[in-house]
Amino acid sequence: MHALGAVALLVALMLSVVVRPAGAFVGWASAAAGLIALALGLVRASDAAQVASLTWDATLAFLGIVVIAGVLDELGLFRWAALETARRSGGRGRALFVATVLLGASVAALFANDGAALILTPILYEQARALDLEPAHVLAFVFAAGVVADTTSLPLVLSNLVNILAADAFRLGFLSYAARMVPVDLAAVAATVAALLALYGRSLPARVPVDHLPAPATALRDVVLARRAVGVMAFLAIGYAASEPLGLPISAVTTVGAAALLALARLSPAVSARRVVAEAPWPVVVFSLATYLLVFALRRAGLTHGVTDLVRAAAAHGLAPAVFATGLAVAALSSGLNNLPALLVGALAVQDARLPAPMTHALAYAAVVGADLGTKFSPVGSLATLLWLSVLERRGLRIGWGYFVRMGTAVALPVLLTALGALAASFALVR
Repeated sequence: MHALGAVALLVALMLSVVVRPAGAFVGWASAAAGLIALALGLVRASDAAQVASLTWDATLAFLGIVVIAGVLDELGLFRWAALETARRSGGRGRALFVATVLLGASVAALFANDGAALILTPILYEQARALDLEPAHVLAFVFAAGVVADTTSLPLVLSNLVNILAADAFRLGFLSYAARMVPVDLAAVAATVAALLALYGRSLPARVPVDHLPAPATALRDVVLARRAVGVMAFLAIGYAASEPLGLPISAVTTVGAAALLALARLSPAVSARRVVAEAPWPVVVFSLATYLLVFALRRAGLTHGVTDLVRAAAAHGLAPAVFATGLAVAALSSGLNNLPALLVGALAVQDARLPAPMTHALAYAAVVGADLGTKFSPVGSLATLLWLSVLERRGLRIGWGYFVRMGTAVALPVLLTALGALAASFALVR
């Protein structure tokens, strides 16, 4: 009964998200699912305490990153970056397309996949409309921006919420994580560009009238505050680098950075600090906590043992088979359940397999790759994707689920295999 109850609650929660991915609705549905699980005894208070201990750093870090991105968006820095990217393309269609993909990868690396998908994509959509591009070309640019937000969110701990969760679960320091995953992300970026060009390259316009766009400088709402914000970002970079040797949680750095930017924003009429905080994705936090509780319910019912057995069996055949098996299994779970519970299932499976430390270390990264990239096999892969689709639909651009699955798989599958191959090679070469 416990197994049926846990599965039913998780399915009901995912259906509520799919039917209406709106902020308050998702938050209430998630909170209700967690409370029901506790009331029915599917999870215990001790499980909730363990979830809190596993996720507090990731949750606070995520909120800090979102607030930082929100202040920079209010300042117009992302719009400035998009206009500057268009200007530097020289009006060449393919060059602009590739530059847009690389811009999305950069934003995802520094401000998480949610920032890239939910903040940058609408800006790029408006820019593409301002260029008078045909609807098919607008779709190509916007879809590429949405896909790259996840497929290139590997390089830093802060690039994706699931990265932070894995780093906390396996005690991966900021610099250690980056040293291992930046090369993997570069391979993923190259594979993403190649896959997107294979899909859209021939249909892109040869020339794009970028001269029609306003000057990049006009996007900045407060130049003085923008310069100060860049200074805060520089200090943040130093803080991130120092967090590992000092033993600081990543949330400590992001919280200080977010507080500093909010304090600066209060001095400028161009930015509403209150709006930035109010528009932070609080429902995403509630959703993630509820799904973690339900994963513990699944574990208590014994439904995660199959993944543990798969990891252990693959590890018996060597490092590369174990990396691919773990990454592909977590990617499949992400596409069907959502990347947050998928990452937690993968992390628990790797820990429960009780493999030698070097193998456990490698499979922790493989789970991250699967969770980050599995989101593009279906729209339910992440809540951010569903919200992204909703944001675009409100702007008059509807991306059907069939199109998303077909095109998302065409990009994500080769990128996933490339990233896992690069990860396995990195551990084979440098242990």
